[in-house]
Amino acid sequence: MENDIYLSIIIPAFNEEDRIVLTLDRTTDYLSRQTYQSEILVVSDGSADNTGRVVDGYASNDKTTVRFLEYFPNRGKGYAVRYGMCRGTGKFILFMDADYSVPIESVEQGITYLKEGFDAAIASRALPESNVVHHQNLLRELSAKLYTFIQNTYLGFNYPDTQCGFKLFTRPTAHDLFARQRLDSVIFDPEILWLAKRHGYRVAQFPVDWTHVEDSRIQYDNLRKSLFVFQELFRIKGLH
Repeated sequence: MENDIYLSIIIPAFNEEDRIVLTLDRTTDYLSRQTYQSEILVVSDGSADNTGRVVDGYASNDKTTVRFLEYFPNRGKGYAVRYGMCRGTGKFILFMDADYSVPIESVEQGITYLKEGFDAAIASRALPESNVVHHQNLLRELSAKLYTFIQNTYLGFNYPDTQCGFKLFTRPTAHDLFARQRLDSVIFDPEILWLAKRHGYRVAQFPVDWTHVEDSRIQYDNLRKSLFVFQELFRIKGLH
């Protein structure tokens, strides 16, 4: 067993007291069966519920250290992920969503790519081998396809899915890219991938089992919120 941290897992959280324990249970159970040392950093994005109390009361074990990080006020998912990714100390650093839409076992595929020399490995729901267990509603899926087409045309890459919340990086890559990140919103994913392309990092994609979880903390259910997504997208090049 290694003494140094091998895997850091960053979980952004906003008012997640109702489901963070299940996510931690499943994640630490998996990690307890590995030969390496891990850390989990739960980053509270200005939560107004008892997320902090719940996570602070969660016990670490001999394989995995659970840490709680918090700031106020709420800044956005992108800020929370950047806050955690820049503080991860593992050889490999993963960020995953608090709703556990992707099983932690999928990290093995990502680590395989990083060991082969890739700098980052991202889960994609759009690959033929992926299995979407529970779909989003039809309107949301169609909107996502339109967004992806516009995004890829504007940023000059061809990722069929940039928004899946399960992405793995080597530590030097994570610390470099997320230090450069400027967007605090949910559109930080394409910003990071555009920065990776711009700075010559190699990014692999891998299939996953993915389940849509109801009661998402991020809702784009009206015109104003939808327009905000595109406003953020079209800021990326100018910010850099």
